[in-house]
Amino acid sequence: MTQCKCHTIHASHEHLSWSNAHPPVLTVAPGDVVEFGEMDAVCGQLSRNSTAADIANLDFTRVNPVVGPVHVDGAEPGDALKVTLLGFEPSGWGWTGIIPGFGLLADEFPEPGLNIWHYDKGLGSPTLFSSVAKIPLRPFCGIVGVAQAAPGEFSTVPPYHTGGNMDTRDLTVGVELYLPVEVPGALFCLGDPHAAQGDGEVCGTAIESPMGASVKLELVKGEKLRFPRFVTHEPVTRHIDSRGYEATMGIGPDLMTASRDAVRGMIDRLMALHHLSAADAYMLCSVAGDLRVSEIVDVPNFVVSFYMPRQIFE
Repeated sequence: MTQCKCHTIHASHEHLSWSNAHPPVLTVAPGDVVEFGEMDAVCGQLSRNSTAADIANLDFTRVNPVVGPVHVDGAEPGDALKVTLLGFEPSGWGWTGIIPGFGLLADEFPEPGLNIWHYDKGLGSPTLFSSVAKIPLRPFCGIVGVAQAAPGEFSTVPPYHTGGNMDTRDLTVGVELYLPVEVPGALFCLGDPHAAQGDGEVCGTAIESPMGASVKLELVKGEKLRFPRFVTHEPVTRHIDSRGYEATMGIGPDLMTASRDAVRGMIDRLMALHHLSAADAYMLCSVAGDLRVSEIVDVPNFVVSFYMPRQIFE
């Protein structure tokens, strides 16, 4: 019986595009574990002492790097790469920012904003949003993906059918993610660690937090996936719903417009209930609330709802 091995890859092996021409920096066997060193979504441009002015000065050619690629022996087009998230090494701090020109309501929030978070590295205690809210921690990597068969280089900012910047908060420890393999070796990459996020990441950032991560890489031969899929082995709730939710809605013929209306409604609600500024309410929506499609069949209008757990304010 072959014993799986553990490998280490350092954050210095990062790049800012997807391409099947990037040479692998590590080759592993199916079943091996790869430990990624501390990754950072902005290549170290922000620190615990940063201010909103640093957000305005971000160099976007150094945003959303991915670490890798990792070549998995035996991976061939038509297979699925099974990625199991095993654990994280948190740094104890993170940030949430309003980046001009980015986010669901970018046109309404043209000024940069920044909240610095400090949290327990053991992840046992929630992190505080001023004196208003306590946010439970549930780390995951926003970027998990493999190379496409198409030639050329592709930005790491959008997601693709092969994964990438999916920003799906349920892809956390213990979850099994399956990615469609399109090139020999799969060429797997990881990046964009988050300490917490709401569904939708509406302001464009989560609790962005430098951290390391470990994953197990396995193969499912001949699955022929068209898009990623994943399996969870426990409830996906963060157990912060015991006090119910405040929920706002957007209704109309366009899902994007309805989403914006639902988030606007929650920003107004948080400002009224908790005396937050609009910018702080927007950032809190991004890290703690969930944007959901409630109804998409009763044409011509659709319903999008935004859920904010009431428990975080107690």
